[in-house]
Amino acid sequence: MAKTPIKYYVVDAFTESAFKGNPAAVCLLEEERDEKWLQDVAAEFNISETCYLTRITDSESPNPRFRLRWFTPVAEVKLCGHATLASAHTLFTTGLVNSKIIEFDTLSGILTAKKVPDANPTDVSKIQNGETNHSFLIELNFPPVPVTDFNSTEVSVISKALNGAPLLEIKRTTTADDIFVVLPSGKSVIEMEPQIDDILKCPGRGLIVSGVAPPDSEFDFVSRFFCPKLGISEDPVCGSAHCSLAPYWSQKLGKFDFVAHAASPRGGILKIHLDEQNQRVLLRGKAVTVMEGSILA
Repeated sequence: MAKTPIKYYVVDAFTESAFKGNPAAVCLLEEERDEKWLQDVAAEFNISETCYLTRITDSESPNPRFRLRWFTPVAEVKLCGHATLASAHTLFTTGLVNSKIIEFDTLSGILTAKKVPDANPTDVSKIQNGETNHSFLIELNFPPVPVTDFNSTEVSVISKALNGAPLLEIKRTTTADDIFVVLPSGKSVIEMEPQIDDILKCPGRGLIVSGVAPPDSEFDFVSRFFCPKLGISEDPVCGSAHCSLAPYWSQKLGKFDFVAHAASPRGGILKIHLDEQNQRVLLRGKAVTVMEGSILA
């Protein structure tokens, strides 16, 4: 018997222009598939994240709920921001949901995505060299990921991985086990030349590199994320990394609302609110569908 084709969309997240931001493949499943198949499909797409949505029909929530899983080309991950944004964008724009709020059942618990009006569009969109293609933002409600002291003698390994860039501070994220590095400025983050082979030798899972944006910039801070151990040399826009970046920069800058620049070659923009009282990070962004098709295997 021929297998039923599985619909997929490739969506660029945290951008208003195609071929910018972070791409994710969003696959719509009618039923659960085995993990080998999920990983094989993610390896076939070979982009930073492939995710799988399965509608949950027996939920007691008033909002539509979907099971959501995220896979890099080599492994499943517990939290992914841009693929969650891409999933919500797909559900909202294809009419698969009529609600303003979607709930996702994930390895990090129940996460929500909410459609919110883009009441105050800013000129930062011009950095993407594109025009606004949606009048709404999608707001993701994520848990914060604190950083802690980096107690290791492997500082020289990290310095070499960043090609000798001056390191102001080194921390470690508590749950994802990423190394969190602060450079003297956002300009140094942009100009830094990562040595991927040396990043593979660093402790932890991946490497978050950040710096404060210039005073005349429309951004608050700049960041890049490298995770070759999971098959992603440089993640174009890592939403989940901002669950650590937002609390850190909130303490440093004394504020709770940010516009962040992911400074990979593709680039991306995130609007962030740190809800300190409820201990949540609200990530806002836009997305663009660039491809759709069917998986036949």
